[in-house]
Amino acid sequence: MPAGHLTLGRRGEDAAAAHLAARGYAVLARNWRGRGGELDIVCQRRGTVVFAEVKTRTAGQLATPHDALTPAKRRNLARAAGEWLTAHDAWDRPCRFDLLAVVEDRGRVTVEHVQNAFDLSPGPGGEGGWQPW
Repeated sequence: MPAGHLTLGRRGEDAAAAHLAARGYAVLARNWRGRGGELDIVCQRRGTVVFAEVKTRTAGQLATPHDALTPAKRRNLARAAGEWLTAHDAWDRPCRFDLLAVVEDRGRVTVEHVQNAFDLSPGPGGEGGWQPW
């Protein structure tokens, strides 16, 4: 039997995928792995590729799902997204990074979908920025 956090994570990903599908997103891949890391859900809607990061927590934890989207995690997601875009010859497609924050409370699951949860532009004074197009 898998560890409890793995089971919770799987339930969260299932809830997130169902949430996306119910809102018209076509799920292209789940748990896609490249050398740069893993993408929880890759989907598309209206021509935009969406790299959806799923963070699942139980109610009452001090750390929220949003807290887990650290700068290092963002860099890893960008690296994996670049690999996915290369593998699917999709660098010309618009894309974005979304967060699906899933919270489970006594068997009840809520999903918060944050579109454009982050971008990889360098901000003031920086050079360049990660853009897939």
